[in-house]
Amino acid sequence: MPFIAQTPRPPYYAVVFTSINADVDHTEHTAMFQRMFQLAHTYPGFLGIEPARNADGTGVAVVYWKDQESIQAFARDPEHRVAKQKGREIWYSHYLIRICKVERDYGRPD
Repeated sequence: MPFIAQTPRPPYYAVVFTSINADVDHTEHTAMFQRMFQLAHTYPGFLGIEPARNADGTGVAVVYWKDQESIQAFARDPEHRVAKQKGREIWYSHYLIRICKVERDYGRPD
């Protein structure tokens, strides 16, 4: 998985998930992240992800989607709902989700 997601020309959407890990064992959390990554790939409209986590437990993941309908479809997935619940109740001490429309992008992604 390349760190910079290969996205189409805008417009498309980005879900920005910023979090601080709780002081708990994250073995299950790590496995769940991998499962959610695999599951997201099966959804129409999934474009890619750019995850980053620091040693202090702070992190951000930017997940790219074709449209808001694709975001909502994944949000309703039963496995994803379980992951979100465990995140709220166990894995994260703080988190914030932002949904953004990408109007323009530029740079050297490859």
